[in-house]
Amino acid sequence: MAVQRESTTAHQLVQNALRVLEIVARRGTGVTEEELARRTTMPAAQLAALLRMLRREGYVEQITDGAYVTGVSLTRLGSAHDRALALRDKLRHTLGGLRDSIGAAVYVSRYVDGEIRVTDFADGPGTPKVNEWVDFRVSAHASAVGKSLLGQLDLDARRDHLSRHKMARLTSRTITSERVLLSNLDAQAATVPVLDLQEYAVGTVCAAVPITAGATVGSLALSLPVEHAHRLREAAETLNRRAAPVLLSLAI
Repeated sequence: MAVQRESTTAHQLVQNALRVLEIVARRGTGVTEEELARRTTMPAAQLAALLRMLRREGYVEQITDGAYVTGVSLTRLGSAHDRALALRDKLRHTLGGLRDSIGAAVYVSRYVDGEIRVTDFADGPGTPKVNEWVDFRVSAHASAVGKSLLGQLDLDARRDHLSRHKMARLTSRTITSERVLLSNLDAQAATVPVLDLQEYAVGTVCAAVPITAGATVGSLALSLPVEHAHRLREAAETLNRRAAPVLLSLAI
């Protein structure tokens, strides 16, 4: 499997965040924003936005003299006996915050060993998750999650996946032509959310954005009942803007 493209903006933001966290962690007494700007060569506005995100997620804290030190979230990850469990808890907390801010169920998915896997999600009474009436592993052609993941693969990997999973018609809106689907995937800009307008299930609309980390293809998605379809594009743009903290939780 080869990765064709990834969300460059979120990926670069995460790389910058990891660099900032490395500098802060090494300087136990605190590091100023001016020194961080000098050492990372990041523009002031970009660094300020990044630091706001890191503070919101608890990775850094600002002490009385304005310097930045390691935050509670990063300290817990560094001292946790079971690091994998601590990372999972952090990811779930981040997803829960994203669910509440968008007002939609949210999902993290991966493309592993040629198959789609939804690895985590956050829903609630007012933000129900989609009814998986057809296994997501065989419905990549119809779901926002699947199309986002396939869109990050090269042509051979896409065709391999479609050769193993028949493009069944799930609703009247489902694309069942391989040629049309591949053409749509080629035309999809990496920075624009993929939409599912009742293609997977009648009564549900979805959106997904890539969150590739390294060689692992991933996706961050949301779903809404069709009566809230008027909110989908705005919710999708918010999802896109807020993808970096989720990707950071996966990358640390």
